[in-house]
Amino acid sequence: MRTPVMDMFGLDSPIFGFSHCRDVVAAISRCGGMGTLGTSHFTADQLERELSWIDTHSDGRPYGVDVLFPYGSPKEYENLTPASLEKLLPQEHRDFVKNFLDKYKVPQFPEEQRQQILNEYMSDLTRTHREAERRLEVVYRHPQAKLIVSALGPPPRHVIDKSHELGRKVAGLVGHPKHAKRQVDLGIDVIVAQGWEAAGHTGEISTMVLVPQVVDIAGSVPVLAAGGIATGRQMAAGLALGAQGVWCGTIWLTTVESEVLPEIKKKLFEATSSDTLRSRYGTGKPARRISSPWVLAWEQPDAPKPLPMPLQSMLTNEPDERIKKFRVAELMTYAAGQCVGQLHEETTVKQVMQDLLTEFADARERLNQE
Repeated sequence: MRTPVMDMFGLDSPIFGFSHCRDVVAAISRCGGMGTLGTSHFTADQLERELSWIDTHSDGRPYGVDVLFPYGSPKEYENLTPASLEKLLPQEHRDFVKNFLDKYKVPQFPEEQRQQILNEYMSDLTRTHREAERRLEVVYRHPQAKLIVSALGPPPRHVIDKSHELGRKVAGLVGHPKHAKRQVDLGIDVIVAQGWEAAGHTGEISTMVLVPQVVDIAGSVPVLAAGGIATGRQMAAGLALGAQGVWCGTIWLTTVESEVLPEIKKKLFEATSSDTLRSRYGTGKPARRISSPWVLAWEQPDAPKPLPMPLQSMLTNEPDERIKKFRVAELMTYAAGQCVGQLHEETTVKQVMQDLLTEFADARERLNQE
């Protein structure tokens, strides 16, 4: 079965895979799908190295790059240094974090190392459209990067126009039908309709309800179904709703190629679909992840209200690094969707792709027989 979005990029399958790991991205593209690299915490130099590596390990196949254009990002943050931004963190929030980590006896970093982590993280973090456009200039130097994606709001029209001039397509993730209309009006090429089951930043409408509404609004613009898709049966359901392909993220976390720590993989294998939580703890915007005492602490009545992006990220990043560094497994968390309850063993990207396509074919055959 071929769909127009497959022809748009010359793909062998309608599977678009998102990952922060270059190994996963290259493997998806080698297998005939469209691997897409999440770049939210790469500096321009790091991004150049990652994309150069993908260029040489994807067998000449196209891939995508997610360059965030944070919707509503305050312009006053553009010229602030990490030290200036840190001063904006309320003492109440600092005390809450300190008391929690002390309770779980999480070792501290020396002050010099803490400051280094802060500076590096805030230098890498996309806070404004201007920073996103600087990263996009790196992407434009790589001809195989055929798809530009923005997950937190549509890129400005001039960015879309320039991408088109350079032969790139642009995709946007949406969690509400009204967002789809905005994307279409801006001239976006592909819309990813991401239901609330999905990992990471996501809205409040389920995939089954969201996808057909977005398809109706999108018209001739291809739509990808996202959120809770981990099997060929779910892939078939997405296409039955009118999507031309699927966008998957969580299913790659348990592959051999994945970047996640062994402790995280263990949590993923053991998790049920009820063990994820949509929380503002990490970035200030609602994002689904594996639950842990650290995440749940921000849901308690005595917890301070999470700060807006990027201040909440600045507040929680150094604690997250301490939790990982000192392997405090109980507190570890990672962005994961509700389909995590279907993942029980380590496999490879190639096997995931084969399983998706085989079960998809079986589901279509069964429906045709009925």
